[in-house]
Amino acid sequence: MGKFIHKISFILTIIGFSSIAQNTEIQYLSGKGYQDTKEWEFKISDGRQSGEWSTINVPSVWEQEGFGKYQYGIRFYGKPFPEGIADEVGQYKYKFTVPKSWENKRVKIVFDGSMTDTKVRINGRSASDDEHQGAFYRFKYNITDLLKFGKENVLEVTVGKESKNASVNLAERRADYWNFGGIFRPVFLEALPATHIDYVALRAEANGLFEANVFLGNAAKNASVEITIFDEKGKKIENTLNTEGVDGSDKIHVSGQFRNVKQWTAETPNLYKADIKLLKAGEVVHQISETIGFRTIEIRKGDGIYVNGQRVLMKGVNRHSFWPESGRTLNTELNYADVRLIKEMNMNAVRLSHYPPDPDFLKACDELGLYVMDELGGWHGHYDDSVGKKLVKEMVTRDLNHPSIIFWSNGNEGGWNTNLDDQFDIWDLQKRPVLHPQQEHDGVETMHYRSYGETLEYFRDDNIFMPTEYLHGLYDGGHGAGFDDYWEIMRKHPRSGGGYLWVFADEGIARTDQDGRIDNQGNYGADGIVGPHHEKEGSFFTVKEVWSPLMIMNKPELPNDFVGTFTIENRYDFTNTNTCTFDWELVNFASSLKNGKEIRKTFKKGTVKAPNIEPHGIGELKLDLPNSWQSADVLYVKVTDKNGHQLWTWDFTWDKKVGLKLPSGKVKQEETDKSYTVSAGRTQVKIDKASGKLAEVQQNGNTISLANGPKIIMARRGDRTLDGTINPDFLKGEDRIYKEFACWDEEVNCSENLLNISAKEEKGKVVIEANYHGVLQKVIWTIDGEGLIKLDYEYEYNGVVDLAGVYFDYPEEKMKAKKWLGDGPYRVWQNRLKGTTLDIWENDYNDPIPGESFNYPEFKGYFNNWQWAEFTTEEGKIYIENKETDTYLGVYSPRDGRDALLYTIPNTGIAVLDVIPPARNKVNATDLCGPSSQPKWLNGLQKRTVYLKFDK
Repeated sequence: MGKFIHKISFILTIIGFSSIAQNTEIQYLSGKGYQDTKEWEFKISDGRQSGEWSTINVPSVWEQEGFGKYQYGIRFYGKPFPEGIADEVGQYKYKFTVPKSWENKRVKIVFDGSMTDTKVRINGRSASDDEHQGAFYRFKYNITDLLKFGKENVLEVTVGKESKNASVNLAERRADYWNFGGIFRPVFLEALPATHIDYVALRAEANGLFEANVFLGNAAKNASVEITIFDEKGKKIENTLNTEGVDGSDKIHVSGQFRNVKQWTAETPNLYKADIKLLKAGEVVHQISETIGFRTIEIRKGDGIYVNGQRVLMKGVNRHSFWPESGRTLNTELNYADVRLIKEMNMNAVRLSHYPPDPDFLKACDELGLYVMDELGGWHGHYDDSVGKKLVKEMVTRDLNHPSIIFWSNGNEGGWNTNLDDQFDIWDLQKRPVLHPQQEHDGVETMHYRSYGETLEYFRDDNIFMPTEYLHGLYDGGHGAGFDDYWEIMRKHPRSGGGYLWVFADEGIARTDQDGRIDNQGNYGADGIVGPHHEKEGSFFTVKEVWSPLMIMNKPELPNDFVGTFTIENRYDFTNTNTCTFDWELVNFASSLKNGKEIRKTFKKGTVKAPNIEPHGIGELKLDLPNSWQSADVLYVKVTDKNGHQLWTWDFTWDKKVGLKLPSGKVKQEETDKSYTVSAGRTQVKIDKASGKLAEVQQNGNTISLANGPKIIMARRGDRTLDGTINPDFLKGEDRIYKEFACWDEEVNCSENLLNISAKEEKGKVVIEANYHGVLQKVIWTIDGEGLIKLDYEYEYNGVVDLAGVYFDYPEEKMKAKKWLGDGPYRVWQNRLKGTTLDIWENDYNDPIPGESFNYPEFKGYFNNWQWAEFTTEEGKIYIENKETDTYLGVYSPRDGRDALLYTIPNTGIAVLDVIPPARNKVNATDLCGPSSQPKWLNGLQKRTVYLKFDK
């Protein structure tokens, strides 16, 4: 398919809504995008490098070329003409020559996007009576009469960063995104024959029905149109369609029926080429080609969204046109990379927030398969009728033949001018649905950022519910946090349309006035599932797992009588599972505590073709496992689609208790008034008699600063009551702060009060036992002759907690790296456990500042299903092994952004935790994010065992 599309694009040229072969010539005056530019003369009115002529690369946003001022839109929200806003005006000049052979042609100058008000002059004369207003739209002027053919011409363009039209400013420039200035998309000339096709509107239905409205550049006589359809191999399908035009008309309607067409869907993006010829008196005078897909879109009110007769759910994300080094100026490679990354998350849909994208992005969606919501600008304000009608026409006539587009969006969150709703159908032969994001329109409710409970309430309505924004990301919050809960109700409800996460990528600009510093404007732009340069955050993989179109439904712990049979659920809409492949692998692990190094060894592996399961069906997958499969430690099952893309890899374990045994050496114990000191081999540990905690570790005579533990940590959200409810009198922001429990008596330590402590030698080991009154009740240290330390501890708390367990202090500045066997490589939250895989992982210490630095996976945080961990420090190595895998490994505490909008959590050093907090999103506190986000009720005695060992 990819080769076919690129052959088409080679033949067709880049003019977007139509691509003209043979008798139309294209001449670029600018480059074609980022890293493919041309120098023009340039002068800017204000800001950096202002007041003098120099040069600038085109296309570009001028801020990234070192000109003008940076401006984030929301700072002047609701004000059409505020004082102090960056309102530079840029003047461009470019000299060019057009061929003498163009004298008898119609020549148009085409701008694919210019921010914002744009006035064009050719050889000192205006190309139009007025300036173009609206940044994200293709506009063109007939400049035939202004040109000097075969000679040098001068293009002058004046671009205002701000518009003179208040509605344009309120729609485009007072939004929660960066305002840039400049000619940011390509500029080119197109030379057309005197009688030519202006544009075509096509309709290709799933049943093979085909229609075309062919619009001519002027009224014509003796005109006719021929349309021939070719498949991906270049083979003509059926007969050419022929229609005679009406003399004096500028439109010719063509219709026909094609049999046995391959349908276009996001799963099966089958494309065809339509060759459209304009004839005059039987002679071809003009020919264009369009890439089309046969598909039918329906909204069945009170039911769902249907593609080709099949109900589908939008597994979608919102996406800005953005790259840190170039702002809104992209290129083919970046646009295709965005689509591939969205598809990698097992998504099938994208909303183009909050303006039309580059044409290349839509081509990528056609080719690779995404359902597209194409959006008219209008963040919270909207265009007035006069400007809006022009921009609807420009957007629709450019984009209307892309099969990937299934919805038009008339603005965002109140940015709808309802007077424009009927304008889309004027230009769109397909009559696609028009939506109002965050409002019910035409039977589709798209309300944004509802809580989990509110989402359930919206489903009780008669409308289809499809939030066009939900689970608002911020730093490491949102997106995957609570996502599994939301998706389970969304995918199961009969009136669900799916939804669109906010947002694909951080909109952090690499500022040319600050040595390339990535600027997300604090928390405003740091909302992405991926970072500014598409660094993958933890939620990326949560979304990928939850939206996998094939699911293994077995629990992750296999029973002892497992015979290799898995239950498979096919969540594809159009694809049989037999197009996929399953790979399985049995792996053994060994702990570094046992032999000084970790081991990962494949025991057995195999490949099996997926079973025959129809879309939305359930079936069985049978793996031919060896009889000795239980001697392995983990079974991996990976599923790959027909294109070789990994959908997901599941890991399965089983009950396999293996004791930790090491050869025994000599152990020595000394006692003073203040401590017990135990020496075993090269290890010496000191236990404080006043607290029962680890006070000091010496390895080979050198200090390893792990100490002051095990120490109890018990914390709740700052606004949480003892019953788990929310205190209505809480202060703003307390829901983001997790606080250790306060005691009713400040003179008493509620967590731990030592009652007694004792030490004894037993079977070549030293056993130190401490008993407490309080939450912590017992700690037993057992040190053997090889320096292996077994730590048994017990605590009891009956009540509501958001964070619970024990921890040790270790200086963060001395930490260098960690390696662990457990789920990874990303950290988890209580409401974001999916998206990780059991394996041996490692990463160096990092401490990224959310929204400012983007080192992933993060070193700090909570890690699930862990069996052992090895910490490399400046002082030596610390090994810790977990007897039970139902605890979490805590590594210091997750860091929030500077504004602390998500969480402030007590620092817990190196911890073993029974309860970890959930993560909120930018809009909803944790209690609003679903069942997995609720606080935990601890009951009864908690007994845990871990092992410690040290090495220099």
